[in-house]
Formats: sequence, C-alpha cells, structure tokens
Amino acid sequence: MKKGIISFKNFTFKYRSQAEPTLHDINLTIFEGEKVLIVGPSGSGKSTLAHCINGLVPFSYSGEIKGSLKIKERETKELDLFTISKMVGTVLQDPDGQFIGLSVAEDIAFALENDCISQEKMEKQVADVSRLIDMENYLEASIHELSGGQKQRVALGGVMVDQVEILLFDEPLANLDPATGKHAIELIDRIKRETNTTVIIVEHRLEDVLHQDVDRIIVMNEGRIVSDTTPDELLASQILEENHIREPLYVKALKYAGCTITKDMHPAYLERLDIHSCKEKLQKWFEKTNMPNSPDKPLPILEAENLTFGYHAGKNTLQGISFSIQKGEMVSIVGKNGAGKSTLSKLICGFEKVRSGRILLNGKEITKDTIRERSERIGMVMQNPNQMISKHMIFDEVALGLVMRGVPLEEIIERVEKTLKVCGLYPFRNWPISALSFGQKKRVTIASILVLQPEILILDEPTAGQDLRAYTDIMEFLVELNQQGVTILMITHDMHLMLEYTPRALVIADGKLIADDSASHVLTNKQIIEKANLKETSLYDLAVRAEIPEPQDFVARFITYDKEVRKTWQ
Repeated sequence: MKKGIISFKNFTFKYRSQAEPTLHDINLTIFEGEKVLIVGPSGSGKSTLAHCINGLVPFSYSGEIKGSLKIKERETKELDLFTISKMVGTVLQDPDGQFIGLSVAEDIAFALENDCISQEKMEKQVADVSRLIDMENYLEASIHELSGGQKQRVALGGVMVDQVEILLFDEPLANLDPATGKHAIELIDRIKRETNTTVIIVEHRLEDVLHQDVDRIIVMNEGRIVSDTTPDELLASQILEENHIREPLYVKALKYAGCTITKDMHPAYLERLDIHSCKEKLQKWFEKTNMPNSPDKPLPILEAENLTFGYHAGKNTLQGISFSIQKGEMVSIVGKNGAGKSTLSKLICGFEKVRSGRILLNGKEITKDTIRERSERIGMVMQNPNQMISKHMIFDEVALGLVMRGVPLEEIIERVEKTLKVCGLYPFRNWPISALSFGQKKRVTIASILVLQPEILILDEPTAGQDLRAYTDIMEFLVELNQQGVTILMITHDMHLMLEYTPRALVIADGKLIADDSASHVLTNKQIIEKANLKETSLYDLAVRAEIPEPQDFVARFITYDKEVRKTWQ
C-alpha cells in the first residue's frame, strides 16, 4: 500500500491582507511516487495550494492557517522554509524569480555549493543535469542572455540537481515552445519513473501535460477541491467545462459531433482513445459544418525587407527576414525558443537597430525612427510582466502612458476603467500590483498598452498563464480591436491560439523565416513542425483516425465552430 507523503486535513488558509480565506477546508492526500496534476481557473487557489506545499505559505506569504498540512508526517507550520525546501523542490512559473548564479553552470550548481559537495562530484552532477535539460552547450552562458524557454530549463535543472523527494512544477510549460514543452513533460515523466519522485504539476495546458500519464487530476475552483479523480474519469465528465478549464481539443470536437464520452473509451490520451463508435458522427459533423470565409487583403501597414541582425559581431540572430503585414490582420509569429521571434519584435519597435534591411510603416521607412516615434503607433507587450511594471498600484500602471502623453484626467479615468473592465481587472483597480498572480500581472501589462490605442499591437505570449475564460476575454477583446482596424502580431507557443485567432502564421527557425502560410497548413506540415519545434494539433490526428478525407479542413471548421460557441460567454 502506498504511503501518503503530503496530507491536508481540514486545511483553510487566509492571506493576512485578505478578508476571506483563499483555501477552504482542503482534504487531500498525495502518495509517494504519484504524479498529480492540479488545474483550475485563475484565482481558484491552485497556486496558493502549491505555495502551502513548498512552504512559501506561511513563511513568505503570511496569513492564518486552520487545520493540518503534513509533509512526510511532519507538520509544516512547525518547520522552516529551508527544511521544507530539502523535501520539496519547486520550479517557479516566472523563472527570473528563481535564479541565483550569473551563468547556467553556476545556477545549476548553487544547491550543491550550499551542501558543500566536492568540486569533482559537483561538476559531474551539473554536467549530467545539463544534458538532461539540453543545456550542456550553454553552461558558460549568462542567464540574462537566454530565451524564456531556456531559462525555464535552467530553473528545472537547478531543482533536479538537489535530488529532492517531491518535485513541484508551477506552470512549467508557460515559456516553452510546443516541442520543448513536450520534451519537458517527457523529462518530468522519466524522472518520476526512474527515481520514484512524487511529482505535482500546476498547469493550464492540460492537453500538453497529458502527453504522458498522470495518476490523478485535482480540479480547484473558488478555493475548494471540486474534483479529485483519474484523467479518464475527469474527461468523461462535464467538470472541466463547468469550471471554465480548457478540455483537450479532440475531446471538445467529439462533444460537438454529439459523441457520448465514457471513461472506458480512455479519452485522456488520444493514442489510446477508442473512437470506433464516433467515426460516423464525426464525419457527419464535418460534412454539415461550413468552412470559414477568406477575408479580402487590404493595403500593407508593416513591411520588413531583408532584415538582418545579431547581438554579437559575426553571428546573426536574424538573417534575411522579409514579410508584409496587411492593415487589420491578426498574425502569429511562432517557432522554437531562441529562434529570434522576440528579437524581431524588438527590431520593429526600435529597441534594437537592424544591421541591414528596412522596416516600413504605411509605406514610409521607419528604420531610423526613435523608440518614442515608433511608440506613437506601435505598442509592445513583453513576455515577462515584471520587465514592464513600474508603478505600485494597478490603476496608476495602466494610466501611466496616458499621463506621460498629457491626456486630460477625465479621459484617462474613462479609458483606464474601460480597459480594466475588458481585461477582467476592474475589481482590482485599487489593489497593489504586488498582490497579483503572475497571470494577473500579465493582464495589467496588456491593459497598459491597449489603453494607448496603438495602430499595431505586438504581444509576446499574451495568454500565458491565463485560464480559458480569461484567455477568451482577452482574445475576444483583441478581436474587437482588430475589427476596429488595429493590426495585431502575436508571438506565441499556444498552437490553439494560433489556429483559432490568426488565419496566418509566420514561422521562424534558426533566425530565418521558413514559412508564411495559414495556421492550419503550418500545423499539418511535418517538415515545418520539426524545424520550428511546433506540434501537430490533436484535431488533425483525430480527423485522420476518423477517416475524414480533408483533415486540414476539419481543423479549420472546428476552430470556427468553437469560437462561435464561446462567443456566447461574452
């Protein structure tokens, strides 16, 4: 019989700054060697639950605890943060908040240095871990020169090297491209199997985590556990939909086709899914669902001509990039971590200067325009919200750009309040930013740019860390802006976002533009997928298994249908 390693009993927690508890009467046991996934909408309490497990609650985030939480049969409130950290290793959602060393090797070795491990043994362990996380060629690289995905891998290495008994991953896929995320899930699974480590994953990307087996899925909402069951049982229920958590796309497609899903069909894993009874319904649904219309192409608003750039002499990060963006388009920029996507956005905004080539806006060259001149027409929302935030209060942060531009106070209040409502932040308008989650901070930075009403809006991972309802709210607001004439470029690792909202995708790999095509064509081209570290959508795989003759069209029809269904939420 398995032994409980983590045990919550009648556990309630209230932050010192809050009037009501964030967690209510939690009863949960996690057993040795289990892999458990925790999901829930933003604000559901799942991150607070994770903070209780790793000791950040109550030792960093103080508050009132009722009930019991034991780890390895020891009451956590009677321990200290250091003792808990030797039992629970955590990979944070925001990797920048986790780094200590200046280089990759220094950061991975930090825990070993604290434990006074010998130099010889330390070097071997760092080398072994760096190979596992595919960072062996970056050991001397500065942490601050890494891409978001590379930083996430280093943070993972820093935890793995300590050989703790419990590994806690807080949104481990947030900054990873699809293929690297797939590799991370495989890596986590291998660690769990080879070491019998207990693994807890807090993640919005449910379908991506289910690339490998999970023992249980805990669903949270409003500070309570609403479900604790197996993946197959959960996906055969309505619990995810009722709690506004994205179901795997293939499961949603089966439901749209009128299929009854049971746990015996093994719906949690597409490769095991028994769709024999659903084939005919899927084929009929495909036949009666209309294809989306192709929009007319207006004049170009943004043009790049043979852009070349490198951070270091003799080494180009981008090479010969050329494309044209039409006014009112919504386009995804996708590709592997470190491919140059964020660098391209910096060139467009003027944060970096092109080595050669030209950038044109409305037919006029802006290559030599200043950042300030470009910011009047081009807005940029960075991937990491902590790099953009400069005020203590939410309202002040969103209003800052308008204040700097001399907008009258009455208009500032009106525009800020309208934007906060759309971004789901209005109830928090008088809150300090320090009280927000990473996902909520992300929404603040989006609001701070949206309020300026730019002609072109560039967003780096706009929906990372957002639950399905918040994702839909933000994206539908962006669609509304887009319909009003704002051109939108999105750097994203979310293949569903790319499929659903951007008819066109620019694909960058190794500093070169390797594809400029429709999203559905990109995600059904195996050569492009492999080069750019993307991932075939499960909708395509489902269509092939259901023997639908045009699987690309099935993907396009599902996306259009699903988007119309979720508009009813607005």
